[in-house]
Amino acid sequence: MRAKLTFLRALVVGTLSGVLTSACQTYDFEPVEPIAISQTTETRTVEARASKPNLMLLVDTSGSMTAPVNPALAACRTSSGLCGSAANPCDTTKCPTRWSDLQDAMSSFLKESGTIARIGLATYPDPSVIDNYGGCGASSSLTVSLPASNVEDDATLKTQSDKVTAELLAIKNSGGARVPKGGTPTSASLKYLAKLNELKEEDRADFVVLLTDGLPNCNENYPTPAPSQDCFCILSSCTPDTGFDRVGCLDTNPSVDAVKALRSDNKGLDIKTIVIGFGTDFKANTEAGRRGAATLQGMGVAGGFERKCSKNADCGTDDTCTAGRCNRSFFEAENKDQLSQALRAIAEEVIAEAPCELRIDPAERPTSEELMVVYLNGERLSPGPDTWTMKDPGIVFLGSTCARIEASSPSAPANIEVRAVQKR
Repeated sequence: MRAKLTFLRALVVGTLSGVLTSACQTYDFEPVEPIAISQTTETRTVEARASKPNLMLLVDTSGSMTAPVNPALAACRTSSGLCGSAANPCDTTKCPTRWSDLQDAMSSFLKESGTIARIGLATYPDPSVIDNYGGCGASSSLTVSLPASNVEDDATLKTQSDKVTAELLAIKNSGGARVPKGGTPTSASLKYLAKLNELKEEDRADFVVLLTDGLPNCNENYPTPAPSQDCFCILSSCTPDTGFDRVGCLDTNPSVDAVKALRSDNKGLDIKTIVIGFGTDFKANTEAGRRGAATLQGMGVAGGFERKCSKNADCGTDDTCTAGRCNRSFFEAENKDQLSQALRAIAEEVIAEAPCELRIDPAERPTSEELMVVYLNGERLSPGPDTWTMKDPGIVFLGSTCARIEASSPSAPANIEVRAVQKR
């Protein structure tokens, strides 16, 4: 069960000032700086050890990934105009691009959370696929395969996440053998993942994390091509004479159907899809942005991953929290910081927590063990080599105490409570 975070009311000692007179003596009280103390309580019930989930990353490497994150920056404009094309690449040290921001955010995520799941990687479009449209080939192989079915030890998963990081960093923003280019064949790439036996294990949860900055297209089998009104063209032209009357259409329904197929066509294993829209192409201030956001919303709903929240801020910009759920079903991130926040939220939801580790938000961790009180089944435990210590990701239980927790079951659960006090 995911740790439940409860914020208790802050205790505030106010400013004391004034003069107290008694008999022949006068006492002056100097003003005291207010002190704020907050207490955070983490509770968790452990019933059995859960297998770590499969987390397949499906990363969009289309040409739009080289666009600036913030086109308004002066450094993003050169003598040739706005940077972001193969002929006019951005200097990412001065003008970060979507791809450079994605690399930074993913590198941090994989370093911090690389052992929470069995992580694999697929990218699209596939540069090895030769097609008639200049980069519409869907994923046809895994860049990094998942580990063997019975492997989930931290050392192996750390090596695995390092491989994923290396592959993402090997794709250069410009000037390399591998650069983001081509279109966005989302539906066909999802269909490829649906065929993978690696994502059909019965004893562990399976997730696909779709990270895309563009509107899905590249479907050469699009059912209602241009000039049909059902084709919303996202290229400069989708007329039949250009050859883009199908692949240039916004591929909404097939992409949503591909997400549905991941859940329904795999022997009831329910492979959930988590959707992240990266960049500003999904804003409602343009018709393309509105339609793009609606497409990702449909994919997010079909994916079955619920974005949990306690307040509006948990849901990001332009979204609200209703009855513990964000109204937007996909994560929207415009820059590196927002993408990092989305990845942390995903990690918290998909993690199969190690029984002897209790994660605590770094912002809520105290500075020393003396400011923590730990209970196991109502018994207060002092820190020590056979009980617990404060260590990333929060509290780590040791020795016989860890053994007690690992031996828990639905009929004899381990109830853990940690109270942490911080000076604000």
